[in-house]
Amino acid sequence: MKSTLDGRRLTALCGTAMATVVALAGTAPAQAASAGDHAATQKALNSFQAQTGPGAAVYAGDRTGSWHLGAGTGTVNTHQPIQPTQHFRAGSQTKTFTAAVVLQLAEEQKVSLDAPIGRYLPGVVDGNGYDGNKITVRQLLQHTSGIPTNRRPQAKPGPDGSYTLAEVVRDGLRLAPASAPGAAWHYSNTNFEILGMLIERITGMPVGEALTRRIIEPLGLKQTTFPKPGDRSLPAPYVHGYKGGRLGPVFLWVDASSDLEPSVFSSAGAMISTLQDLTAFDQALLSGKIVSPESLALMRTTVPVGERDGYGLGLSSHTLPCGGTAWGHSGSVPGYVSMTLVTPDGRHASVLTNTQMESPKLVDVLDSALCE
Repeated sequence: MKSTLDGRRLTALCGTAMATVVALAGTAPAQAASAGDHAATQKALNSFQAQTGPGAAVYAGDRTGSWHLGAGTGTVNTHQPIQPTQHFRAGSQTKTFTAAVVLQLAEEQKVSLDAPIGRYLPGVVDGNGYDGNKITVRQLLQHTSGIPTNRRPQAKPGPDGSYTLAEVVRDGLRLAPASAPGAAWHYSNTNFEILGMLIERITGMPVGEALTRRIIEPLGLKQTTFPKPGDRSLPAPYVHGYKGGRLGPVFLWVDASSDLEPSVFSSAGAMISTLQDLTAFDQALLSGKIVSPESLALMRTTVPVGERDGYGLGLSSHTLPCGGTAWGHSGSVPGYVSMTLVTPDGRHASVLTNTQMESPKLVDVLDSALCE
């Protein structure tokens, strides 16, 4: 969804736009700093927020410390800038967690990346032009399986309103292949929902539990959770997510924080986290604390998906205008758009807005924060 908001409408809704900057260092208490210290990034963030949600924030820094900036508000009709420790729905940033677990299983020789998915999930990826014996685990991880994006999901919920992975995968595969396996890149949640089924088959536990036991708990990511099917709540404190709508000349925000049934995305996008925790996860991944150097090299082997971007195994690359490459993933679900990037030399930036309105200005914020 593309935003058509301008700054005047947002100001009318949220009151006077506000900007804050807080300096953080490890777990030390936050200290106020001059907005002029990060003036270019603040300007980029303000521009991004004017096109997107009631609020936006960036959490950034390097090995010497971290800081964050806010624009607008995390709760409409209040003056509450988004904080880096507030929870939100991370959407497709979940995919990197899922990919890391698959790579761990490959290291344990329980999965082969170049084996056909049909070896582990016989009959699941078959029919309607699909052959599970021709689509590999690696292709699912890299979105080169030929499975297209499911833009109009029609999965059938169970009696409690939640969805099984098998059902969302079945729904995704009702669409005909977009290309032959390995022939082209097509971003698709269905790829990572199939990988969720793979994790469940190999580990014998729900995918959320596998991600929690293997990554979230060992890293001490106390602000990160994988909600169980049917649980639409967010832990406190959380950033309110909104949907927008017009009532005459006024643009109104409707709270959508609890609208999403997490099982509809599951291993492709169900996780709840914070700017701080998502940064810590990506930093741990790049520093070799989650998978081996060999597996990390595989995750960072990319196919081009844009002028400055590539996609590896559940991990995106972004070439910075100041030189070098940053790694991470974006996320977009009802109520939230986010992206986290880190560099091998310790720089990091994580951006969030609290509505599902995407804008190319998000990349401007990341570029500015990482290239200061």
